[in-house]
Amino acid sequence: MARAGKELRLARIFQGDGRALIVAMDHAYIFGPIKGLEKPERIIEDAIEGGADAILTTYGVVERYYELMKGRIGIVLRLDGGGSKYSLEDFGRAERWSLLYEVEDAIRLGADAVVTTILLGAPCEAEALKILAKLAAECESWGVPLAAEIIPVGRLPASDPEVIASAARIGAEYGADMIKTNYTGAAETFRKVVETCPIPVLIAGGPRMETDVQVLETVKGVVEAGGAGVFFGRNVFQSEDPRGMVRALRKIIHENSSVEEALMELRRKD
Repeated sequence: MARAGKELRLARIFQGDGRALIVAMDHAYIFGPIKGLEKPERIIEDAIEGGADAILTTYGVVERYYELMKGRIGIVLRLDGGGSKYSLEDFGRAERWSLLYEVEDAIRLGADAVVTTILLGAPCEAEALKILAKLAAECESWGVPLAAEIIPVGRLPASDPEVIASAARIGAEYGADMIKTNYTGAAETFRKVVETCPIPVLIAGGPRMETDVQVLETVKGVVEAGGAGVFFGRNVFQSEDPRGMVRALRKIIHENSSVEEALMELRRKD
């Protein structure tokens, strides 16, 4: 029964093509009112109207805006944390990471999946992996999909293909159902990550990229490599046209469109 429940919830996030466009808007729980997230409801509406498959967000946002999202978009709830921008200036030196909510809380709020972060290479790595293992067992029991956001930090190179491949595989081995990690910078190298990980691998967007073309080219590379999609935050909600950016990303992820076609979609005026 739990396995069937998990498959049902995964189907609310991943389309029939096995890919997902997830808008990440959990940044404010660390950074406060970050640019673009001053009004959460605006980005929620942009994500829904633009055609995103799910939103990754926090307990407070789901609690306040659940009726806005209910039945319209998948919900991925963040369960963990390690501090604010005032105590986490350098993630590579983070010493503590904590589980803030339980899987049962996610079910009660109506979330479709949950996520936890592992800062690979940070002092808190072992603690975060322990949280991942705990959540994997609980999620299997409750039938809730688990995303492992496993990001190299500190001395580890952020986009090295071998490091990223190891990060993704570690997350899978601990029991995650999907991986959120960094892009390696090229389709050829990212393909090696995908081929050595038995579960869907999606990329994190990281800081705002310099141009819209760079954003779209990155996503095209992910799709060409066999990646399962994106968890994009700042590259959506800090875009000049967040709704248009979601539409453009959807064109590439779910329609296999070219970068040029996606760029035309971004520039289209409703």
